[in-house]
Amino acid sequence: MKILVTGASGYIGCILIEKLLAEGHEIVAIDRFFFGDLLENNSNLIKIKADARNYDEYLLKDQDAVIDLVAISNDPAGEMFQDATYEINFESRKRTATLAKEFGVKRYILPSSCSIYGFQESNSIATEESPTNPLTHYAKANEMAEQAILPLADNDFCVTILRQATVFGYSPRMRFDLAINGMTFGAWKNRTLPLMRDGEQWRPMIHVSDTADAIIFMLNKNVDDINGQIFNSGSSENVYQLKPLAERIATLIGDDVKLEWYGDKDIRSYNVSFDKIKELGFTAKLEAEDGVAEIVEKLDS
Repeated sequence: MKILVTGASGYIGCILIEKLLAEGHEIVAIDRFFFGDLLENNSNLIKIKADARNYDEYLLKDQDAVIDLVAISNDPAGEMFQDATYEINFESRKRTATLAKEFGVKRYILPSSCSIYGFQESNSIATEESPTNPLTHYAKANEMAEQAILPLADNDFCVTILRQATVFGYSPRMRFDLAINGMTFGAWKNRTLPLMRDGEQWRPMIHVSDTADAIIFMLNKNVDDINGQIFNSGSSENVYQLKPLAERIATLIGDDVKLEWYGDKDIRSYNVSFDKIKELGFTAKLEAEDGVAEIVEKLDS
């Protein structure tokens, strides 16, 4: 397929592009490369340094699919850069999806976030049909993008939304602001594992390789099975309460690692069901321990 990917050199994009190229796809990669060009050159890869808010729309001509990864990618950044978050996470993706449909692109995938569930009672498990409760500008912008883009789906334009769990694991564009990654880095460097109060919050996780695989899985599915639909992207095996998770990570890194609490009580807490994507045939392969091990190996080297 010919696939246009926004945010292509980001934390997920680096892994996703490598996998897509390995499958023989032709890729147009759009990124501003703030953190460098981390995509290896390939005869099937065209790199475009551009802003997702105003790139040349004719890049969409003759594409078979769009994967709209671009985003201001976490809650603190979303709070600090609120205007940019809505412009990029909402408006730019709405523009890309609308233009993709006009140019005859057949498939559009929006990697959204389980963060739009915000806070759910501890005895509830959120499904794709559960009421959303976005608590941050990042989450609200994702929900606005979902609501604007999903109605574009029709018989000629397949729209699929993946609400991704919190991602972890090694990527060439490494991020240590993510829960498991940040815990691992702190424990490795300082022998103190940073943990946001009060540790009782629930959070679903997914390895960066698995979330890239979930995107590719959707590219290959029959459109009748996924068109106009939302799928939580993750696995029940990777839903954790943060304090027990932190204790598991600390044990993996060393007996001398201590927990170090920070911040106010985290009001975000959501346990999520991944039955829908599992029933479709997708299974995540990696768990928290796998991500911790590979990050520690990279830090050591």
